[in-house]
Amino acid sequence: MGKLTVTRFEVEGPALIVPTRHGDDRGWFCETWNVADWQAAGLPDIQWVQDNEAFSAAPGTLRGLHFQAPPKAQAKLVRCLRGEIFDVAVDIRKGSPTYGQSVSAILTAKGGEQLLVPEGFAHGYQTLKTDCQVAYKVNAPYAPEAEGGLFWADVQAGIEWPKPDDVIMAGRDFNWPGLADLDSPFEVA
Repeated sequence: MGKLTVTRFEVEGPALIVPTRHGDDRGWFCETWNVADWQAAGLPDIQWVQDNEAFSAAPGTLRGLHFQAPPKAQAKLVRCLRGEIFDVAVDIRKGSPTYGQSVSAILTAKGGEQLLVPEGFAHGYQTLKTDCQVAYKVNAPYAPEAEGGLFWADVQAGIEWPKPDDVIMAGRDFNWPGLADLDSPFEVA
């Protein structure tokens, strides 16, 4: 039995990953990322270069949907350190048979779930509890000149946000284009 439980989606690329936790009377321990376990699970070879954390005080806080354009595109490995989030990835790769389709997962501090978001996907999440803390690895540093986004409530993406009437977000995230107007910088190889 592997050290990771990996669930694939109908949209190729993203994966839900749950590391094994080892518990005793004191609590538990787990390796949140290990290159050998990653390879044994058949996950893509990604060289992580930066770790990020974000804190959101209020439930309903929405961050996204963001991406970075090539050549500074980012893959992400997202997990919730405190609280609970609804995490989403939308395929924005031109020529993909699943272009515009989304995958989602609930990530919790209690469960330790992680979402792998490959390059070519817009990513975002909404907090479901008070005082959520999220950590994520990326394979390229933040590059503001490469930043882009997709409108969080785009009907074509079909995302069923758990708190659509309680959204708290930054102003810029209200202004990203929808799929119909997005000039995606990504193409299927």
